[in-house]
Order: sequence, then C-alpha cells, then structure tokens
Amino acid sequence: MFVEEEGGRFGVPCLGSRLSTGEIDPARARSLTDASGVTWERAMAGAGLDPEAIGPDPALLSWLDVFVELHVEQGRALEDTDHAVGVASAIWPHGRWRMDFRGRADHAGTTRLEDRADPMLPFAHTILAARALAERHEARATVAKGLITPNGTNAIPSLVSAWLDARAADRAALESVVEGVREAADRAARDHGVSLAMTAESTTPLVEFSHDLRDRLAGIVGGRAAESAGPVPVLPTGAGHDAGVLSAHVPTAMLYVRNPTGISHSPQEWARPEDSHAGVLALADVLADLLAVPGGTR
Repeated sequence: MFVEEEGGRFGVPCLGSRLSTGEIDPARARSLTDASGVTWERAMAGAGLDPEAIGPDPALLSWLDVFVELHVEQGRALEDTDHAVGVASAIWPHGRWRMDFRGRADHAGTTRLEDRADPMLPFAHTILAARALAERHEARATVAKGLITPNGTNAIPSLVSAWLDARAADRAALESVVEGVREAADRAARDHGVSLAMTAESTTPLVEFSHDLRDRLAGIVGGRAAESAGPVPVLPTGAGHDAGVLSAHVPTAMLYVRNPTGISHSPQEWARPEDSHAGVLALADVLADLLAVPGGTR
C-alpha cells in the first residue's frame, strides 16, 4: 500500500503513510540520508520520480471509510490457540534512537590501554544495558545496527554509530527504558574518554485500535471459527504498521494470521497455507460486512 514501511534504508519507518497523512514534513523526508549519505530526494530523482511531489494526500484519506490490514502474526500467541486468525487490539509505543560514540582512531597494537579513547567499549556497555533495562520493564530494546569507522582489524575506531530500537506496552515504560539506556551510554562514554550524541529518529505513540471496529471484526472472524475454539484472540503487538499511522485519521483495524514459529523479519518467517487461506477468507468476510448497506444491497 505504502512505500518504505520498514524504514530500513532512510531510518524512518512507515514513511509513505506518514507523508500521506501529513505526519512528517516533506522537507525532512527529502533530506533523510542512508548509510552512504544518499538523500531520499536524490534516491527518488535517480528512480525517475519527482521528490517535490511528496506530501500530504487529503484526497486519499477522503476515499477511506475504514482501513483493514491483514498481516502474518509477528509472534506466536495464536499458535497456542485453536484460532488461525486473530484481531489486533493495540500497537505498543516505539521508536528508534541514533547513538554516535566519538573517540580517537589509533593503532591497536601500539596504543597503551590507558591512552585510548575507544568508542567500541561504551558501545558494548550500552548493548548490555539495553537488554537489562528491557528485562526490567518487560519491554523490548535492541541494538541491531552499528557502523564502525574506520572498521579495520588493527585500528581503534574513531566513531561507532548505532541504533536503538525500543518498544514497550505503555509510554512510561518506554521512556524509562530509553532514558536508562541514555544514562548508561553517557556514563560509559565518559569513563572511556568518548563523546556521545543520542537523537530520536522516529517515535510512534501507543495506538489503540477502535474498540467498536475491533469487536466487530472479532465477531465476524468468530463466525467462521469452530464453536470449540472459543472467543477470537484480541492481541497487542510490538511491531509497527501503516495501519497504526492511519488510525489517527480513519477507523483502522488489523487481522493476524497464525505464525507457528513466531519468527519475523527473517527468511524463516512463514504461515501454513491453510491458515493463510483462513486469513484471506476472514478479510473477505470483513470487507463484505463493512460494505453492506442497510436494506440488503451492496
């Protein structure tokens, strides 16, 4: 539906839906850069597109009465039930923070330990702190991307740029995790003679999907389930989606298809064909119900 949902190249997820709804300034989007310093504007122009044409699209929003997104579950809560399809309740607040640890490049073999300003050391402390804080607050905190300069086997780095991905069930827990990581990173940086700059690249608040629409979908999906299966599961998620961005503008809902392993963002992610089929049928039932007009016509 929308471009750049993952935000893997330019750092801001759900960029297409954020632009369409006016939740990011087009000038900022055009100036976003990838790891090689290429701007979004330059990349668009290189693909034969007009970077000046991006921005809010009120016409698109005016066409939408309801937005329903069908997605493979990112987790394995449904696997422990008799249901192939579940309904989303909320998206956890989450965000991405860039951390730049600046030290001094030097020779790994000749520089005494006490003379070093090695940014790899506070970087390592920060990764461990993020994990500990996530456990303490029952949250998620991951440092999964890092760029090392000059990245030589016999050189002490001058710069480590890394990204923290943090998510939690509520805003207070998320803020506690991020602030705890910031304090740990700053303390470790000072201990090793390194400077730290930490900035938020993207933040997304808690999204609670419309309860009326959520309950309506659960009733529709439950109509296909066996009586012995019980109520359709209504699940929160820590993963971001375009549906979360659109929820501030139109009634929005999500359907999840059972994921037997819970693996996501990996070539090993999959869903059983029969469960995928059940998801498509559930979406068809939902659309038929939403399109129904009083009096029996469609």
